[in-house]
Amino acid sequence: MVPYRTYGDVTAPPLVMLHGLRGDHHGLEPIVAHLSGFHVVVPDLPGFGEAPPLTSGTHDLAGYAAWTSRFVRTVAPGAALLGHSFGSIVAAAAVADGLAVPRLVLVTPVAGSALAGPRQVMTKATVLVHRLCAALPERLGSAVLRSRLFTRVASVAMVKTPDRELRRWIHAEHDRYFGGFADRRVLMEAFGASVSHGVDESAARILIPTLLIGTELDDITAPAEQRRLAAVFPDARLEVLDGTGHLVHYERPDAVAALITAFLSGEGPA
Repeated sequence: MVPYRTYGDVTAPPLVMLHGLRGDHHGLEPIVAHLSGFHVVVPDLPGFGEAPPLTSGTHDLAGYAAWTSRFVRTVAPGAALLGHSFGSIVAAAAVADGLAVPRLVLVTPVAGSALAGPRQVMTKATVLVHRLCAALPERLGSAVLRSRLFTRVASVAMVKTPDRELRRWIHAEHDRYFGGFADRRVLMEAFGASVSHGVDESAARILIPTLLIGTELDDITAPAEQRRLAAVFPDARLEVLDGTGHLVHYERPDAVAALITAFLSGEGPA
């Protein structure tokens, strides 16, 4: 079993939260800090943070979805499930494949494959950089992927807040945790899954009430794509937060927590 953190009253309704690519449980703690009335469980996904890689198979979407189903059934049966960014793809796939949860929350969900999306040129450039790093000797390639420059370029590209102090804090968080992957193989497999898949592959098969929390300035899934994605779900509602982007878990955690609380407390999709 991989490492996981728990927060809140153990007798409260359970909520399992999945972080995004190259993150770990720390990235979701700002949201957790604004939640009350839930027993929150946040694992480090296999191969990231303190979690060892999967013992068998590859770190692709199928591998992570199957792992998620095992984790929820073992650690928090009956829990609601939340996924952020890459975690949204994994959470949606797990539920579509049969994981029984009462409600699903997807924060800045990745609507579809970035390789075919409106920002495919940028995505393909990022893929090329990863492939170049994969072609280098292991030690050098991993060093580049963990480098401060690589991390800062990604962080600057995603941050949207005009608050300078908050921007500095977000960059510092990425400096601390963005390089926390087990090895280059794990990162390459997970990165490949993150750009090759989207929530749209699973949406039509998810019959439970689902909340999508999108953002006005998301560079990965624009509001129009978010609306199209929401329409594919049989039972979903989309909330779009203004003035923030893909890093809404850092920039507007209070607003995200308020939407989660209302939804999980029984306010179903319209």
